[in-house]
Amino acid sequence: MITTRILGIDPSLVACGWGVMDKTGTKISHVAHGVIRPPAKEPLASRLHFIFAALTDVISEYRPSEAGVEEAFMKNNAMSALKLGQARAACILAATTNGLNVGEYAARFVKKSVVGTGAAEKSQVAHMVNLLLAGANVKAGDAADALAIAITHGNSYISVAQLARRAG
Repeated sequence: MITTRILGIDPSLVACGWGVMDKTGTKISHVAHGVIRPPAKEPLASRLHFIFAALTDVISEYRPSEAGVEEAFMKNNAMSALKLGQARAACILAATTNGLNVGEYAARFVKKSVVGTGAAEKSQVAHMVNLLLAGANVKAGDAADALAIAITHGNSYISVAQLARRAG
């Protein structure tokens, strides 16, 4: 059975969460996770480059073949949404530049996929991630959200390679 390594990314200019898991058939297992924290006082371009370079290092170290990224959402502040969109672009470029297939998922869809309700709290997401990925031991926050995105991607995304295997 083929194992697929998946990188989940929770984009942010402040604390960009990432998580890596393996999926073999229906079995998933934790590989690694962390948070990228760009220097807050640096200009936007420098922070975006920091995120891109750090994710490129994660990809180089763990060698995933696919990635899931959370979609941007807009609450009340258009400028925050625009900056989040730029952070997402840095994350997506790091993944695609390194040859990863990328799926994008709404936050509510990720929560529903992992917890069963799109209105789940961060603590509920972390709890379910820890149940589903033995040994992850993540606290509620960016890395737990990234692992939840990886789980969602693993359960939702059908890559071109998977389609080819099914056809062949």
